Amino acid sequence: MTIGVGKRAQIDLESGYPDCNHTLMLLSDSHTCPLVSTAKVGKTSLIMSLVSEEFPDDVPLRAEEITIPADVTPERVPTHIVDYSGNATDHTNNILSFLQANVICIVYSVNNKKVPLILVGNKSDLVEHSSMETILPIMNQYSDIETCVECSAKNLKNISELFYYAQKAVLHPTGPLYCPEEKEMKPSCIKSLTRIFKVSDLDNDGILNDKELNFFQRTCFNMPLAPQALEDVKNVVRKNMTDGVEDNGLTLKGFLFLHTLFIQRGRHETTWTVLRRFGYDDDLELHQEYLFPLLKIPADCTTELNHNAYLFLQSVFDKHDKDRDCALSPEEVKDLFKVFPYMPWGPDVNNTVCTNDQGWITYQGYLSQWTLTTYLDVQRCLEYLGYLGYSIICEQESQAAAITVTRNKRIDLQKKQTQRSVFRCNILGARGSGKTSFLQAFLGRNLLKQRKIREDHKSFYSINTTYVYGQEKYLLLHEVMPDFDFLSEEDLACDVVCLVYDVNNPRSFEYCAKVYKQYFMDSKTPCMMIASKSDLHEARQHYSLTPLDFCRKNKLHPPQPWTCNTVDAPNKDLYTKLTTMAMYPHMAQADLKSSTFWLRASVGATVFAVLGFAIYRAILKQR
Repeated sequence: MTIGVGKRAQIDLESGYPDCNHTLMLLSDSHTCPLVSTAKVGKTSLIMSLVSEEFPDDVPLRAEEITIPADVTPERVPTHIVDYSGNATDHTNNILSFLQANVICIVYSVNNKKVPLILVGNKSDLVEHSSMETILPIMNQYSDIETCVECSAKNLKNISELFYYAQKAVLHPTGPLYCPEEKEMKPSCIKSLTRIFKVSDLDNDGILNDKELNFFQRTCFNMPLAPQALEDVKNVVRKNMTDGVEDNGLTLKGFLFLHTLFIQRGRHETTWTVLRRFGYDDDLELHQEYLFPLLKIPADCTTELNHNAYLFLQSVFDKHDKDRDCALSPEEVKDLFKVFPYMPWGPDVNNTVCTNDQGWITYQGYLSQWTLTTYLDVQRCLEYLGYLGYSIICEQESQAAAITVTRNKRIDLQKKQTQRSVFRCNILGARGSGKTSFLQAFLGRNLLKQRKIREDHKSFYSINTTYVYGQEKYLLLHEVMPDFDFLSEEDLACDVVCLVYDVNNPRSFEYCAKVYKQYFMDSKTPCMMIASKSDLHEARQHYSLTPLDFCRKNKLHPPQPWTCNTVDAPNKDLYTKLTTMAMYPHMAQADLKSSTFWLRASVGATVFAVLGFAIYRAILKQR
């Protein structure tokens, strides 16, 4: 006799023999036991360990056939063990081993993904009764069994259905979605569908209205639902639960109930279609290809968000700014990032961008943070946009459609113009020179407000908008650690350099002078010298030249006096000057020092900043 015990055949590791207690009693004088598996699951190692009673260091491709004598087996029956070979030349021997076998051990590796099983009852034409009543309890007991079907090759009963179920088990498996023992969806499936619900809830009211349901239907299945079909869906939910439909819209509980119903009725493909449309793989993890689409960035090019991306991010902000105060409270930020597997923004973000008096991130600060992420780490930006469902909501092929890759910086210099919107300024200076204060002042914080910032919440970046000739631009400030001997390429790569020294510290300017002579004297990167803490007494600097003479000798602007020890927000004229220098590095020194030039830039910055914010508030009030 021959019996296939499937993948639940085990090896009794204590006795070293196959555990056959749950199989038919063997009545023959001896029995043959072939071991079958795919490659690299340890089948041959089991046989070698049985023979040598230790784990083998070197495992051959196939073990020699061995016979265990009767006097060393519990049932006093000799056992012949055959190692299956996947080699095509051994195909005939494999068939003979199977035909002569009394038991077949199918070996699998427990750390490999489970393969769905289908129980097939063949030759149903030979009996008048069905075996399904016997089989169904087995199917319910083992979650690996996808389905069971009775068929007959003779009268062609369920032949095509059998292979349809086989394909369905691979393409739309039940295992990752549903737990038959508990009769409910698995936590990972609930988590994935919850994210899909929140992404599809475009107004964030906790309900999918008819417009949102139709957009969801069209996104996943390429067709909208007829009005009556929509009502039929909601009526099914109403009949089964009290809180599945509210205000004539589908709640999260109702949404999850529908998918549970689909799965229980064997329509797994519906749920899988939705999951895969929103980027999930067979393990209910977001595809790497979905989160990180291909984006080529040539050398000397930068990355920025385009207009459509900003519109999308504005809509995300609007749907979470429930109190319409143009800022995101901590609770609103938490709600926004519920579609993420982790919280992407730490407390340092509040000291990187503009906040209101309560310390909450403003609308401008929110867009600034996204701009910074796109510029510094575009792959992270693509990942974040993926979590928010950018490609789905905006009906784009991928998040890469949200990114503009700027042209090579050398071309900008040659043409003496640029289409870029984000410019980087690296801030260098000795310790205590005021670099951190310069970053925070860009966000409108005077010295009194800066003293309230916790040390572990400080940031080495700040970003805000400036206006140059009426054009809104982002200026990204980066504080470089004062390590003169180890300035990296990142420390040097920027559009404009800001050298900060403390006018009250006689040894502060020397660092700026050395850094300039070592790294920037022969470069084309424009530099500005900042005389920080100008409200204090100006000490004589311990350097061979005064700061003013040093700047004259090296054809730099005169040192710019600056302080944040003010009653109101610090003056932002210097930041406009830095942005202008970054945009027009080719301009002559005389033009840059022109008072008329700076007056036009400063006045334009003030007018457009006030006008832009007023327009945004007016738009909000109309909603």
